[in-house]
Amino acid sequence: MGRHSFFFKNYVTHLVLIVCAFAMAGGVFYYQMSNYALSAKQTELRTTVKSIAEQTELLRGSTSEEFEQFYILSIARVAKEDAITVLVTDEDGIIQMAAAPDGTAYTMPGYMIPPEVTSQVRTSGTYAAVGSLGVLTAASSYTVGTTVINETGEITALVFVSAQDPETAGVVRHSTQTLVLILLITLVVLLIISFIISQHVTRPLKVIAAAAKEFAAGNFDVRVPEDNRSYEIDELAVSFNNMARDLNQLEELTRGFISNVSHEFKTPMTTIGGFVDGMIDGTILPDQHDKYLRIIAEETRRLSRMVNRMLDAAKIQSGELLLAPAPFDFSEMTSQIILSFEQKIEKKRLDVACELDDRLMVMGDRDHLYRVVYNLVDNAVKFINEGGRLTLRAHPEGTFCAFSISNTGAGISAEELPHVFDRFYKADRSRSLDKTGAGLGLYIVKNIINLHGGEISVRSDDGETEFSFTLPLAPPQLPGSKQ
Repeated sequence: MGRHSFFFKNYVTHLVLIVCAFAMAGGVFYYQMSNYALSAKQTELRTTVKSIAEQTELLRGSTSEEFEQFYILSIARVAKEDAITVLVTDEDGIIQMAAAPDGTAYTMPGYMIPPEVTSQVRTSGTYAAVGSLGVLTAASSYTVGTTVINETGEITALVFVSAQDPETAGVVRHSTQTLVLILLITLVVLLIISFIISQHVTRPLKVIAAAAKEFAAGNFDVRVPEDNRSYEIDELAVSFNNMARDLNQLEELTRGFISNVSHEFKTPMTTIGGFVDGMIDGTILPDQHDKYLRIIAEETRRLSRMVNRMLDAAKIQSGELLLAPAPFDFSEMTSQIILSFEQKIEKKRLDVACELDDRLMVMGDRDHLYRVVYNLVDNAVKFINEGGRLTLRAHPEGTFCAFSISNTGAGISAEELPHVFDRFYKADRSRSLDKTGAGLGLYIVKNIINLHGGEISVRSDDGETEFSFTLPLAPPQLPGSKQ
C-alpha cells in the first residue's frame, strides 16, 4: 500500500466513519418503517380474515344453496371493496373458493396452498408474511391466514387474505427517499466540515515538518508555535522547540569547542616546533637545550592530556568507557593528589585544609577516580584567589563516601552554574584564566561519578565555590576494606 499524508488518512477515516454511520442510520430507518407498515397492514388484514372465517364457519354449518350464494357474493364484495385476494381452502390447504380484487369469485379445483404454509397455520392457528402463496398473489403481497374451527374444535377450513398496498409502499419509499436526501445533504456538509477540521489539525504538523527541514539544512533558529489548542500537539511543539534550543546550544558549543581545540593544539605545537627548529638551526645554544627540552616535554604531556580527554568524552558518549571497580583508600589517593600540587599551592600562598577520614575505603576504578579528584583540585587551584583558602573534606555517610572541595575566589555566576557539567562548555570567566582546557573536564568528571553510582553537585555563593560528590563505600567483607 502506498504512503499517504496524515491529512489524507485523517480525512479518509472521517469519510468512512460518516458514510458508515449514515448507512446504518438509513438501514435502521428503512427497517423500522417497513416493519411499521407491515404491522399496520397485517393488523388490518387480520380483522378482515377473522370476519371471513366467521362467515365460512356459518356456511359450513348450513346446507342452504341461497346462503352459499350469499356467502360467495359477500366474499367477492369484501375482496373488491378492500382490493384484496381471498382464498378459502379445506383443512388440507386445497383451494375451494377464491375472490379476486376485481370482485370476481370462482372455484379453483386442484390448486393448493404450499404445504409449509398450511402446516404453520394448522400448528399456530395464524399466518402472517410478505410474499406469494403461489396462487393469485404477487411476491410483494401482505398475506395473513387463519383457521376455521367447528363446535367440536376441529379445523374445517383455512382462510387466507392477500393485499398489495401501494399507498403504504409509497409512503415508505417516499420517506426513505426523503431520508436519503437529508443524509446526502448532511453528508456533504459534514465532509466539508471534516475537511476544514483535518486541515486545522494537520497544519501544526506541517509547520513542524517544515521546521525539521530547516534544521536539516542547518538553521537551528526556527521555532514552532506552542499554542495549538491541542494538548498532544502542544506537547510535541514544546519538545520540538526544546530540541531545537539544545541543538542550537550544542552547535554553538561545538563551534566553540573546535575553536578552543584548534587554539589549544596550535599553541603547544607552535611552541614545540619553534624550540625544535631553534635547536636544529643553532638559534638555541647547546647549553640551553635541556631547559627547552623540558618545556617541549611539558607541552607534549599537555597535548596528550587533551587528546585523552577527548577520547574519554567520545567513550562516554558512546557508552564504551569501562570501569574496573575495586576497594581502595580514597583518603590516601586524595592526599597524594594534594601533594602533587604543592608547588602551585605555595606559589599562590594558599591556605589548605584537609579533613579526610583515615582509611576511607571506597569501591571504584582508582585510575578514573584519580582523574576526577585531580581535575577538581586543578580547577580549584587554577581559579582560587591569591592567598585564598582551599578546603577538602571526605567522610562516610551511610553506605557512601561524601567528598567536597571548596575554594574562595570570584565564583561562578548563576547563569553559568547550570551548564558547568555540559560538554564543551567554558564559562566566559574561565576563557581568560584557563588556557589549557576545551570544556570537557567537568563533563568527564560528572559521567565518571555517575557511572560509579554516585551524584555530583556544585554551588557558588558568597565568594566560595564548592563541588561535592558521593561514591559507594567498599563492603567490609571485601579484602582490603576497612573493618
